[in-house]
Amino acid sequence: MIIPIMRYILFNKPYGVLSQFTDEGAGHPTLKDFINIPHVYAAGRLDRDSEGLLLLTDDGALIKRLTDPKHHIEKTYLVMVEGDPTQEKLTQLSTGVQLKEHFTRPASFRLIPTPNLPERPKPVTPHGPTHWLEVKLREGKKRQIRHMTAAVGLFTLRIFRVAIGNIELGNLQVGKWRDLTCDEINQLR
Repeated sequence: MIIPIMRYILFNKPYGVLSQFTDEGAGHPTLKDFINIPHVYAAGRLDRDSEGLLLLTDDGALIKRLTDPKHHIEKTYLVMVEGDPTQEKLTQLSTGVQLKEHFTRPASFRLIPTPNLPERPKPVTPHGPTHWLEVKLREGKKRQIRHMTAAVGLFTLRIFRVAIGNIELGNLQVGKWRDLTCDEINQLR
């Protein structure tokens, strides 16, 4: 019996790229423009305007583990917001906010110095003062960070994911990918 070898890929998703292999006619770049490996799928998503770490694999059980909120896998983001992230707003975000149909789970929101991130092809154009936050979530509703910050009067300008669990993006260049190491795969499992 032949045991198939599974693939586990870490990709630094550029701004403007869909987290899927098909475009569905919208004319946007997709994962197929960067990754030519059959039968791998994104383990979770980053919206088209978000950047950074995306994991891909053909291991369905791992995809389920990474995307099911009951497993509480922490995801870390660097987020640029426009407005004044007061301690009161950060506390409110960290304890949870009411969105349309649900109350968000506790998370970590903290003010950080401006990170050293790659330039984006479409520059951010704020209309007021900006600040950077480190955000750690254990759930992943559609456009959750954007909705959460808006609920407290902050406008999200840029989202860059830097870690999933203990797996970090490190210095992988934008648009590049690499296979996970055996240690990284074991950490995810």
